[in-house]
Amino acid sequence: MLLTLLGFGMVITFMTLIMTKRLSPLVALILVPIIFALLGGFGAGIDKMMLDGIRKIAPTGVMLMFAILYFGVMIDAGLFDPIVGRILRAVKGDPLKIVVGTTVLALVISLDGDGSTTYMIVVASMLPLYRRLKMNALSMTCLAMLASGVMNLTPWGGPTARAASALHVDAGDIFVPLVPVMGVAIVSILVLAFFLGLRERRRLGVLSLPGGASLHAGYDEDGPKTLPEIEVDQDLRRPRLLWVNAGLTLALMVSLMVGVLPLPVLFMIAFAIALVINYPDLAEQRRRVTQHAGNVLSVVSLIFAAGIFTGILSGTGMVEAMSRSLLAVIPDAMGPYLAGITALVSLPFTFFMSNDAFYFGVLPILSEAAQGYGISAVEMARASLVGQPVHLLSPLVPSTYLLVGLAGVDFGDHQRYALKWATMVCLVMLAAALAFGLFPLVGQLS
Repeated sequence: MLLTLLGFGMVITFMTLIMTKRLSPLVALILVPIIFALLGGFGAGIDKMMLDGIRKIAPTGVMLMFAILYFGVMIDAGLFDPIVGRILRAVKGDPLKIVVGTTVLALVISLDGDGSTTYMIVVASMLPLYRRLKMNALSMTCLAMLASGVMNLTPWGGPTARAASALHVDAGDIFVPLVPVMGVAIVSILVLAFFLGLRERRRLGVLSLPGGASLHAGYDEDGPKTLPEIEVDQDLRRPRLLWVNAGLTLALMVSLMVGVLPLPVLFMIAFAIALVINYPDLAEQRRRVTQHAGNVLSVVSLIFAAGIFTGILSGTGMVEAMSRSLLAVIPDAMGPYLAGITALVSLPFTFFMSNDAFYFGVLPILSEAAQGYGISAVEMARASLVGQPVHLLSPLVPSTYLLVGLAGVDFGDHQRYALKWATMVCLVMLAAALAFGLFPLVGQLS
């Protein structure tokens, strides 16, 4: 009983401190479990628990570190520049093409797993067209957010990395079977983009821009006066190496899918090759690493801190005690449905709490309970990712404020406009996951 109270108290305290912004996730992940372990009398073995937890998530931390560095080098070298240029030339004055082009651009840029980068590039590239043609910018923010929510399910994206760390499973085992589901979700987003674009075309018609007109960002009087520009250092661009970089990225993705080597090793090798090819000068190599060190530190430090949280939660036996209590509350008739229940509750749970609170606080409890019905941890991890498109509408997500701020739209308007579409995409993902057998609709008592 004491372990159950300590476990739930630790999780509730952790979530409360994060949601009320009394502590940062990094600090809370480290201090809260240590305090509760000491209160429970586990001071003698706390060092081993923390180290065990850190060891288990070390591969995930290494993968994230080199994935961020790799995609940072690719963006610096201009791998995505031709895609942006072609989309802008192709859409011209057709609202339908503009909306679909926005979605395609967001899907491609979201491959780096960083929502902030996606929003900056998409808004800076497409907002001038929306403003010039008097299109509804809410369709742009909605589709950019949905694209980011789906593409963030890559192993180097935050949700999958958190689920893998919290349940101590391999991120590749979660991600690879998810690829068909992501494909179905991408198709649904493109269909939605076509529908929204068609609605805009019917409202505005196909417009032609004045020849040679400069499409600089012009805001209304009630919005920001200037659009923040993305600083582009042309000296860093490597247009002659475009196809080399594209081939390297394609080879990396194929190797990841096939499982040629462990994910951390693949990204380490790819980053080293990309850095040498694009920036052979040693001084420039150091500058590229330094440039992206801030992003690396903020993500990887969080992952290693999570190792302390999950290590203590497991090492003290709190997870087992909490799971037994949860199993006692859940009717036997509902237990076999825990994977589907987790997928559904991930929508409201990740909306009202941060990803850290859900994946490190709630998911381990649900997963431990589900194992009693023959549902594996990796299946529960996949189920927990279904709600990510809705999660990005949460007021707890900083990048969403960046998105609406850059687009000059009201946060509440964005939520009301996008919520039904985000829910639709989540339900499509759930149906596809069940169809592809990523987790069982009904488990069996083991």
